[in-house]
Amino acid sequence: MAASPASSARRRASFRRAVTASVSGGPTGTGCPGLPVLSVACNGCNLRCDFCQNWTISQMKAQTTPLPPVELVKLALKSRSFGVAYTYTEPLVWFEYLVQAGALVRESGLKNILVTNGVLNEAPLRELLPLIDAMNVDLKSMKESFYRDHCHSEGAEAAKRTIRLAAEACFVEVTNLIIPGLNDSDEDLRELTAFVADVNPSIPLHFSRYFPTYKMDIPATPVSTLVRAKEIAQERLQYVYLGNVRLEDDANTYCPDDGHLLVRRTGYRTEVVGIDGGCCSGCGRPADFLWCDD
Repeated sequence: MAASPASSARRRASFRRAVTASVSGGPTGTGCPGLPVLSVACNGCNLRCDFCQNWTISQMKAQTTPLPPVELVKLALKSRSFGVAYTYTEPLVWFEYLVQAGALVRESGLKNILVTNGVLNEAPLRELLPLIDAMNVDLKSMKESFYRDHCHSEGAEAAKRTIRLAAEACFVEVTNLIIPGLNDSDEDLRELTAFVADVNPSIPLHFSRYFPTYKMDIPATPVSTLVRAKEIAQERLQYVYLGNVRLEDDANTYCPDDGHLLVRRTGYRTEVVGIDGGCCSGCGRPADFLWCDD
């Protein structure tokens, strides 16, 4: 059953870090490209994934710094960020903070970006969505058995519901960490691609390379698997990216209509090279990005 985050009501709003970075350098790759965002993270997660890439802060208690919502907004404005990204761990476990901070961020004219596993009940999700401008959901597998065996909680259906509902309310992207032998078969990849395409084929899908960490020692995902995943997904999706790997064109954005290069990405460097007035400078097709003047 998807856990409700309501039990966090009395927790102290305390974050491990607040740093300015580029949204385009992370999994929300088509949000306000090239502009800085203030990223914050809390301790904790509602899943216990054996392969957690951020386990030192999601599965253990790390040192934090209190950051009340009003101070968060001040920090975002001072850093000239276009918004606040709630990321690194699982922001949903601090649900009440998200609602309070999200409202203040919106009032200040900034954007709210949520990077989440998407595992929560429908009622709190509907309460939160009006405050969210963009969301990246980490869909670990299409199978509930994967979540039970490797995340020690059910979550597949909840995450899929979050993607469906969020796609009706805000800009959405999906990330999938590919782990050899667990979710990397052609059947797995086609099922996930079909789900995302059925929601909206313009939703960006990020395939991320797994490396052994925390409680899992399976060898790292072969690069060839990522390439195969991208080829499969591109049969039905307009924007497919590869993460945790450096390949030519793995992170660039091209116009789905004429193939014109829209955004060039190298590491954390982002250049908008083919967009004019919010449209492809080659064919005039509206670019599928979250724009900061929306």
